[in-house]
Amino acid sequence: QVQLVESGGGLVQAGGSLRLSCAASGRTFSSYAMGWFRQALGKEREFVAAISWTGGNTNYADSVKGRFTISRDNAKNTVYLQMNSLKPEDTAVYYCAASSLEYSSYEADFGSWGQGTQVTVSS
Repeated sequence: QVQLVESGGGLVQAGGSLRLSCAASGRTFSSYAMGWFRQALGKEREFVAAISWTGGNTNYADSVKGRFTISRDNAKNTVYLQMNSLKPEDTAVYYCAASSLEYSSYEADFGSWGQGTQVTVSS
């Protein structure tokens, strides 16, 4: 198991940017694929972005492609989500998650989850 703690959420105006961070502790961070998911009020949790062990493979939801970038620093045990050109519909609680697979973007493959960080985009 790996423990995950997200940070970096907040309130931003539409068109602005935020960078989320997820710090991991526990077992070897570089052995986990990492993902970001989000859940808006009254909606189901949805996939946002994922990155493989080494960072060589990434995947994005169509709704964030071209605006969000996922990256990782295995030396710092941290994964990031750079969010640009934010829209009100990006408002949600953002969760960091870890999968013991080399790479996945399926929620069911992620066994460790952070507590979430709120992102609110005002119009």
